[in-house]
Amino acid sequence: MQWYESMLLQRRFEEKAGMLYGQQKIRGFCHLYIGQEAVSAGIVSATRLEDPIITAYRDHGLGLARGMTADECMAELYGKATGSSKGKGGSMHFFSKEKYFFGGHGIVGAQIPMGAGIGFAEKYKGTDNVCVTLFGDGAARQGALHETFNMAMTWKLPVIFIVENNGYAMGTSVERTTNVEDIWKLGLGYEMPSEPVDGMHPLAVHKAIEKAATRARKGKGPTFLEIRTYRYKGHSMSDPQKYRTKDEVESYKKLDPIEQVLSDIKKKKYATEAKIKEIKARVKKQVDACVEFAENSPFPDDSELYKDVYYQQNYPYLA
Repeated sequence: MQWYESMLLQRRFEEKAGMLYGQQKIRGFCHLYIGQEAVSAGIVSATRLEDPIITAYRDHGLGLARGMTADECMAELYGKATGSSKGKGGSMHFFSKEKYFFGGHGIVGAQIPMGAGIGFAEKYKGTDNVCVTLFGDGAARQGALHETFNMAMTWKLPVIFIVENNGYAMGTSVERTTNVEDIWKLGLGYEMPSEPVDGMHPLAVHKAIEKAATRARKGKGPTFLEIRTYRYKGHSMSDPQKYRTKDEVESYKKLDPIEQVLSDIKKKKYATEAKIKEIKARVKKQVDACVEFAENSPFPDDSELYKDVYYQQNYPYLA
């Protein structure tokens, strides 16, 4: 039931964001998570709130799943002062210290070594927290991945590395970018426990994350998971999607994670039709309210421009 409501909120939020982008209420870059909701739902149910999460720029779904409010997320898309990053980050830079959600990073693959750094900090502080570090299949070609994997295994860092393989790095298919199409095998070169995971059902994701988290909490180091998922929409809102067929997209929609979970709920009689309607109504109300909240929120004041920017006073190399 938790998975169903979480995934439904993500889906309806993203559908609304796509519509608002078309109306130019949301500007700049916008990468939707539609189709990949099982990944975020399974991760969150298998981890603690104190386990940090860091990801790339397709971050709306993960932020919502981790507990960020629809209000602060939509306001951030609008560039409003009430947004999660005070309207300064937009779509690619959701952030919540309270929810241990550390972004939202626009530079491809940058979050891979950063995630290892967060894992190092947790180990240094003596916690048994685990850093969940996500990146896309395109970022798996980033050289920093190899440096990070080597160091993470050498130091047995508490990190779960996850490649969300949705089949396409922007518009380029995996088979056109690498000779190693089973991306999880990259971890084997460092003797890192690695495996593929069905990313279209949160149960499979939950089980894989639970196993990796248990290993990390015992001090046994990182795990690398290739979670195989699919995005129904383009890479971003400006993507015409000419690199794949409509038949391919439709075939994956038959594996829709929300429909799979709903089918399980009905089959096992976890909820009545009335309860399901209640959840749908609650999610719709949340999404409608977050749009109203964003519309009525102010833009950041000009005085905010230089706030939250870290710099060294009297830096000797700038006049």
